[in-house]
Amino acid sequence: MQPPPTAPDPRLRQILEFGPLLVFLAAYFWFRDTVVTLGGVDYAGFIIAIVIFTPLQLAATLIMRRLTGKLSRMQVATLVLVVVLGGITVALNDERFFKMKSTFVFGIFSLLLWIGLARGRSYFAYVLEGALPISHDGWMILTRRLAWFFAAVAVANEVIWRNFSTDVYVLWDTLGQMGVMFGFFISNYRLIETHWQEPDET
Repeated sequence: MQPPPTAPDPRLRQILEFGPLLVFLAAYFWFRDTVVTLGGVDYAGFIIAIVIFTPLQLAATLIMRRLTGKLSRMQVATLVLVVVLGGITVALNDERFFKMKSTFVFGIFSLLLWIGLARGRSYFAYVLEGALPISHDGWMILTRRLAWFFAAVAVANEVIWRNFSTDVYVLWDTLGQMGVMFGFFISNYRLIETHWQEPDET
């Protein structure tokens, strides 16, 4: 019987989680004024960046799966949408599909969280598999706030990609979304602290 996978080094985990996004950001600004012609079709820099990012994201997720022995349901759902929408974007040479990625991701997550809340359950706790030792009431409050937050991010993504330049969208899709997610959880630290429960040692 093989021993269970050990937790990866935190620095390696950060590289795997955020590296592909940063590579996408760098690739876009490197190739944004470049046009590549393949089979008589012109591909702009944004499409080239997607061609680089999509397999890199897939590889990073598979490496994370091998190191940790599992993936969260949120990671799996996000990867599927990245691969599907990235593939459609390249196949049709239409950047709009990939730009709607975050709309679908956050919109679907918000909808699922609201469905769980309507049933008296926190699907967020289910997705995280109880990673935070907080009470049921704490999970429900945090989930409700997160459902509203995800809906707001989905709307913001639609507003940004439809009304601003691709440069602005790429910055939002990489650095902006990471920033607002970080800000959301920091802003809820008092809620988590209030409902914190020490794990049962037994």
